[in-house]
Amino acid sequence: MSIINGISGSVNTDTQAGQSAQGLEEDLNRFLTLLTTQLQHQDPLDPMDATQFTSQLVQFASVEQQIYQNSNLEKLLALQETNKLASLVDFMDNVVEVESQDMVLDEGSARFTYSIPVGAVETQVTISDAFGKQVFTIDGSTDPGIHAVEWDGTSNGGQQLPDGLYRTQVTSFDRQGNLLDVFHTTFGRVTGAGVVDGKTTLFIGPMRVDQDSVLSVQKPDTTPTASVPDPDPEPEPDPEADPDPEAEAET
Repeated sequence: MSIINGISGSVNTDTQAGQSAQGLEEDLNRFLTLLTTQLQHQDPLDPMDATQFTSQLVQFASVEQQIYQNSNLEKLLALQETNKLASLVDFMDNVVEVESQDMVLDEGSARFTYSIPVGAVETQVTISDAFGKQVFTIDGSTDPGIHAVEWDGTSNGGQQLPDGLYRTQVTSFDRQGNLLDVFHTTFGRVTGAGVVDGKTTLFIGPMRVDQDSVLSVQKPDTTPTASVPDPDPEPEPDPEADPDPEAEAET
């Protein structure tokens, strides 16, 4: 797999059609060698029947045509994958919302949402590290709807945790103690993209997500530009200063 400016893709130079064509050529060469040898040593008074050889040659030609068709299809598929990679450029450095419980803590900041159905009486939000250890737990909202959580990477013990991959788990129960369905999404900045195992994939730091799981794309937050002061401001008049003597003379 090659990576260029965050966009990656794999190029298969040894395609199935190419292997089949090479094998067919070897079989055809062996067949022609055998045919030539038999023709050279045949009995002139009892020549060989050419019907069988002709039938085999027709079969070789048919298989060869199918292999070439498969080769053209492989080229079309490769071109389609290239077009997919080109379309992924629009995701680079943008923030995407994806359907996932995984999230990436980036520069001490992470954001995710959870959706609670009607009837919840208890909700708990838990964040675990990449090893499955719970590092942060809070009581969540029981109001129906979508709730956003901003996490600064601090554990319940007040420790600042390192950037990396974490996992959210929101559990919600109704009055009968039944576990309710909760919909999770997470936000992250796209740092790369590629085709992995035939699927168009976005990289959010160490996290890989299928392009089909993307729910929205947003521009990253920008820092407001500070106003530039006037390099040579006009001096403000001093109200306690003496009036202009020339003005008093005219009056």
